Amino acid sequence: MQSTLEVLKNRRSIRQYKPEQIKASELDAILEAGTYAASGMGAQSVVMVVTQDKALIEKLEKLNARVLNNPDAKPFYGAPTVVTVLVNKKAVTPLQDGALVMGNLLNAAYALGVGSCWIARAKEALDSEEGKALCKEWGLSDDYEGVAHCILGYAAETPVPKPRKADYIIRK
Repeated sequence: MQSTLEVLKNRRSIRQYKPEQIKASELDAILEAGTYAASGMGAQSVVMVVTQDKALIEKLEKLNARVLNNPDAKPFYGAPTVVTVLVNKKAVTPLQDGALVMGNLLNAAYALGVGSCWIARAKEALDSEEGKALCKEWGLSDDYEGVAHCILGYAAETPVPKPRKADYIIRK
């Protein structure tokens, strides 16, 4: 296992995936990391909906592509697993809670040799009538809204980290 700092420095978003499904043990470890994300006042306001079902992934991807106003787009890049992160809107820090879960998912995936990418537009996609119907199917109340999708799979590319900008840190 890589050190935390190595993971943080080297993880990159993957936009090309091999077709094979990730191992159940890897998925379980990634999801467990998500459950240990910090949350405002310890509220644990996030839920993760996990799917490896091709039909549901296609449905989520189409909803996401509609938000892009490009119904032919493939914003999930062929990833075989999708984790949709939603948060209770009534939480003290809903957006932050969801973002922290996403960060844990992305970094844990990389540490385990699984590619990942943060896919935006979950809020807009799940606010649609079709998206609201999906949330109901998942047993979620109207109090929940999408934060992002974390796509997972084995990388078919190896992106190189960009150099960090010179003025990233200001010390006073």
